Amino acid sequence: MTVLERFLRYIKVDTQSDPHTGLNPSTPGQMDFALMLCEELRRIGLQDAEVDGNGYVMASLPSNVEREVPVVGFIAHIDTSPELSGRNVNPQIIEHYMGNDIVLNKERDLVLAVDDFPELKHYVGQTLVTTDGNTLLGADGKAGVAEIMSAMEYLVQHPELKHGKIAVCFTPDEEIGEGADYFDVKRFGARFAYTLDGGGLGELQFENFNAAVATITFRGRSFHPGYAKNKMVNSLLVANEFISNLPRKESPENTSDYEGFFHVHAIHGDVETTVVDVLIRDFDRERFGMRKSMLENGVREYSKRPGLTVEMEVKDQYYNMLEKITPLHYIIDIAKQAMQDVDVKPQIVPIRGGTDGARLSFMGLPAPNLFTGGHHFHGRYEYIPVESMEKAVQVIVRIAELCTKI
Repeated sequence: MTVLERFLRYIKVDTQSDPHTGLNPSTPGQMDFALMLCEELRRIGLQDAEVDGNGYVMASLPSNVEREVPVVGFIAHIDTSPELSGRNVNPQIIEHYMGNDIVLNKERDLVLAVDDFPELKHYVGQTLVTTDGNTLLGADGKAGVAEIMSAMEYLVQHPELKHGKIAVCFTPDEEIGEGADYFDVKRFGARFAYTLDGGGLGELQFENFNAAVATITFRGRSFHPGYAKNKMVNSLLVANEFISNLPRKESPENTSDYEGFFHVHAIHGDVETTVVDVLIRDFDRERFGMRKSMLENGVREYSKRPGLTVEMEVKDQYYNMLEKITPLHYIIDIAKQAMQDVDVKPQIVPIRGGTDGARLSFMGLPAPNLFTGGHHFHGRYEYIPVESMEKAVQVIVRIAELCTKI
């Protein structure tokens, strides 16, 4: 079975995760898909394939070299984003792409336009898989699942390719930030791993934001508006003033690359009580701490106002995996070499967000992120070139070979 055939089969399964169910996995479709993948792993020849009660699929491919070499892992997530439906995905396959605009849905006037998505020009002559404009595609993360599965099958069918023991895991609920919650690092048994969750061809990522969320509660005083002079303290207006004093150029819409930001994520309230959620993001741990301190100082100053109480709770969410990757930089060198060996130019880019690999790195499993080939995840303009998926399979196979030389 080709990687394309696998991918098209996988995206037909609705595995959209849901942050509100409180279940593990959060939706039944994920468990159905996990069981399907477990059976496929057994069928292609991997050992110890099993699904645990939380929907994690684990299996291993035994070493075929005599000497002991490190166990390497490959990980991808089985869920799709809650941001757009993943049910009844109807992919379009554009062969020998000509570099033109692609009509996704004529009735809804949805077009994958080159002017809006100029990277399309890089894929002239290739085969693209797009949506029909009604759903997301599911390349995030089913392309990664298909690529890992295809690479494992290739290694089983080509025993002349030497490799150590390989661990495989497919995880649920990554899209709602819970992909590493029940990951059994000891059971997985790898010294290091690679997540297949990146974007365009050649992406190699081993830096991500340090992240926290600050919940700030403003408590004012409510009075009849006709008699409120010198008595009312409108928490809504105070919260708005507080937000306006955040650095305007340090917001998501004004930052890129390695620039951090404050993101006012949500606000709700009334005259008496208003709650504001602010996301704090920065690549540098020291600047990350300074951002938290800036909010704390603001809360302290506003709390001095008569009739106003301001409280803040800060919760760290994840940290920059670079801290854990740097001492093992050879795993980045292996990935770069593997890409170069199969004629893929490595593209070192930071992750302006989080990743299961970041959390796993701090759980004792360093896990940088590799490309899957997809573009514009989480929406109806998502697409993936088949040739990029095929290259991802080659990179996985080559990494497995190179790990025998450690």
